[in-house]
Amino acid sequence: MTVGIVGLGLMGGSLGLALQNTKLVSKVYGFDHNLVHCEEALKLGLIHEIASFKEIKQCDVIFLAIPVESIIKTIQELEDIPEKTTIIDLGSTKEKILKSVPTKIRKNFIGAHPMAGTEKFGPSAATKELYHDKVVVLCDTEHSEDLHKNRAIQIFSHIGMKIVFMNPTSHDEHASFISHLPHAVSYALANTVMKQEDPKSILLLAGGGFKDMSRIAKSSPHMWVDIFKQNRENLLKSITIFQQQLEKSKQMLESENWEGLEQWMSNATTLHKIL
Repeated sequence: MTVGIVGLGLMGGSLGLALQNTKLVSKVYGFDHNLVHCEEALKLGLIHEIASFKEIKQCDVIFLAIPVESIIKTIQELEDIPEKTTIIDLGSTKEKILKSVPTKIRKNFIGAHPMAGTEKFGPSAATKELYHDKVVVLCDTEHSEDLHKNRAIQIFSHIGMKIVFMNPTSHDEHASFISHLPHAVSYALANTVMKQEDPKSILLLAGGGFKDMSRIAKSSPHMWVDIFKQNRENLLKSITIFQQQLEKSKQMLESENWEGLEQWMSNATTLHKIL
């Protein structure tokens, strides 16, 4: 089958590399409004050829690896695709995207969220192992024709992903805690330290803990503003619950409740038994 990837950054570029390692795909075409990204993607071998958006529409499978607000806009331009073309979006939110799909092509559409990524972005960040052994969530597949559902399952399985099915409302609720809140916390931590410490002190004293916590604050602000916007209500709830935990630790510090603080920390370490 032929595949067209819209968006040639970390996610799209890594997908292009991964697909070229399978026997499922005969050719990988790429499209990106950023011409520099197109040149880089070709130079790095992330895709076989650059195509126009009109040519991308003729592919057997179209992947949308672009910011979530752009996904909604682009879907509206795909109503005239061939009947057998599959559209798969890779957005980090699902409910608003799925609600925006035109009725005419809803049967062609697969809402997917690969739980994969790094703090880096752009074509140069792409790696063929990005998706391997990671989870991909597929949402509302009961509204997709079997041809398109089975194609998506086949492709994600062949690039080494574990498939989970979920409704979009549940997905967005869970993603707000597991994916979106950590980014909000990381951005907040980075801004807090930048306002209190001079760059020289940060460079000298920042250890593994700070680097680990602040790493994802390097992620693309353009992409994450869109995600926060689309999952606003769920993220606000998760931030409120997180603030309650911070306030709890603050109160124990103020009252010098060291026993309670240790128990609070012990409860948190049980997370690693799950992970």
